[in-house]
This record gives sequence, C-alpha cells and structure tokens, in this order.
Amino acid sequence: DLGDSQSLGLCYVNDHNGCEIFSSQSIERGWLDNKSRISCIPEGTYDVVPRYSEKYKDHLHVTEVPERSLILLHWGNYAGSVNPKTGHPDIKGCILVGNALKDITGDEVSEILNSKSTFNDLMKVCPDGLTLTIEQ
Repeated sequence: DLGDSQSLGLCYVNDHNGCEIFSSQSIERGWLDNKSRISCIPEGTYDVVPRYSEKYKDHLHVTEVPERSLILLHWGNYAGSVNPKTGHPDIKGCILVGNALKDITGDEVSEILNSKSTFNDLMKVCPDGLTLTIEQ
C-alpha cells in the first residue's frame, strides 16, 4: 500500500520446507520516486544480510537496492510520522517491523508497535539474513 507518508506491508519468513516460521507487519516511508533517505524501496527481490552498528546493534542490511545504499531493516516506531522524542521519523528510507499499527501521536498516521521485540524475534529465525520480496 503506497501512500504519501508511509508504506504498510506484511513480513513473512518461511523455512526451507516453505512453512511459515515468522510473520509481522512492516512499515516504510511513503513512495517518493526511490529518493535516497526519504522513500520506501521499489518492488523487487533483495538479499538481506546481517550487519552491526553502534546505533542499532545487530540488524539487517537490504542490499542491491537500485540507486540506493545502506537500506536497513531495524526496530523503531515512527515512519511517516515524527517521533516526539527526536523530532524526526525513526527511519530514513529503511524498514521497520512490529506486531500492530496504531496512531499513537494523533496525527492520523500509523506507528508500528512492539517493534524491538518483533525485530528480535525476526533475528532469532534469520541470524544469517534472508531474501526480501517487495510486491505491491
């Protein structure tokens, strides 16, 4: 679902037998012509590999996104809306996962909930990365 402020999705991970072992909701910034640091990523299939940074610790890196770099899959709550603590969204073109959506700021834009625990569950089932398919 592509909108001006955010793109909502579902995340599924299947094991080698095709059985679902993880599912969550996902959220990105809205579609803005694949512009770096402000747009969701385009449809396609991407390799996602483990990465570490001081800010997010263990997280995932979405590789080979056309005309983009350093797209991350990590935890956070605000995509398309402003985090009241920082004054800006929690992502700059990255993807967040969680288990529910709710407008917690009253701005008519959904935030993703329980992101850190959902992301930790994702990392448990995909410690070596995964393949990500974005479809509209």
